[in-house]
Amino acid sequence: MQTPKSRRVRLATSALVALTLATTAAACGGGGDDASADGTTTITVATFNEFGYEGLIDEWNAANDDIKIKQVKVGTWDDAKANLYTKLAAGSGLSDIEAIEGDAMPAIMAESDAFADLTDPALDGRWLDWKAAAGTNSEGQMIGYGTDVGPEGICYRADLFKKAGLPTDRDEVAKLMGTWDDYFATGDKFVEAMPGAAWYDSSGGLAQAMLNQVANPFETDDGTVDVENPELEAVYTAVTDNVERGLSTRIAQWGDDWNAQFQKDAFATMACPGWMMGIIEGNSEGVDGWDIANVFPGGGGNWGGSFLTVPAQGDHQEEAKKVAAWLTAPEQQAKAFKAVGAFPSQVEAQDSPEVNEATNAFFNDAPIGEITADRAAAITVQPFKGPKYSDILTAFQAAILRVDDGSKDPDASWDQFLADVEALG
Repeated sequence: MQTPKSRRVRLATSALVALTLATTAAACGGGGDDASADGTTTITVATFNEFGYEGLIDEWNAANDDIKIKQVKVGTWDDAKANLYTKLAAGSGLSDIEAIEGDAMPAIMAESDAFADLTDPALDGRWLDWKAAAGTNSEGQMIGYGTDVGPEGICYRADLFKKAGLPTDRDEVAKLMGTWDDYFATGDKFVEAMPGAAWYDSSGGLAQAMLNQVANPFETDDGTVDVENPELEAVYTAVTDNVERGLSTRIAQWGDDWNAQFQKDAFATMACPGWMMGIIEGNSEGVDGWDIANVFPGGGGNWGGSFLTVPAQGDHQEEAKKVAAWLTAPEQQAKAFKAVGAFPSQVEAQDSPEVNEATNAFFNDAPIGEITADRAAAITVQPFKGPKYSDILTAFQAAILRVDDGSKDPDASWDQFLADVEALG
């Protein structure tokens, strides 16, 4: 049996940590004091982007005197990831509950002894089978409670479509984007009509969305790394070829420059899993014209969807388990969907009227419940994701960004990507 010390050493020296810390500054402190003089326990919940938990936390805190919830929120998963691995390696400092982005769960499973076993027979059948499996280790222990899933549609600026002479009705827009070739060809028409505006928000973001339709983007089913496969090369070629066509903003997703583009009429479309709607609305204050089409080029795809975990280093694991179970219960998932568009990973929540009949005023009163349910039903591929998936994805997006910013041509950047993957070991 490995000791806690040996586990921390392995975490600190893993390729995942090295790559993360090389590209992202460590951030996000722990939860601070967790108990008051009157015996109240405070459970800190670390999240990123938009989980829709603000109202839920207020609801819990109003109804519970013995356990209170405090949210520790950062802007992106990269920030949260840097903090997570730094403090896992240190053996202290994490929040009582840590949210994990779905693509990183295979790496977490390789270190699952650093997290509490959340298995609870009373919760069997709560999640979609594949979502539950993604949060369960090889020994059958549930390490993560699923929050949302990310069925992908296309969000678009109807006002910019109108200026470009394109249809604006969401059903008509969907007809323009049945395949990726259709989507890119429509983009050519848009940028020709709208000089200075791009077709989509980010090459790296689009590439990640497209990869969700590839069964084995980086690894074979036995976990062997294989990045020189035709499907991955086809995504890379398609996205990098679009740079010179003017379809991309040439800006990296999630940074300050990317956030600012929402206020500048800088692009017309973006790949849009349900949770992205909350981010778009948050970045687009005062901007009218957003809508969502019930389509994703080439079929369906699932981007993201997260998990709540309870680090084993915490002092209040039982209370944290109780809070995590409540936050991911069907009723709460339905409320989070209404708040930020995070489509539930819970079977019961997906079937609820609160989800099925939901609309979103910001997105032109779009029937987001119906659209995201249809997009979920269209998913036919769940990409294989081994422990190195998140690291390889980071390297892949870096390769695309080098082409975007002109620092390398596509061939040279691909060669560097291959070298970066080899260096991961």
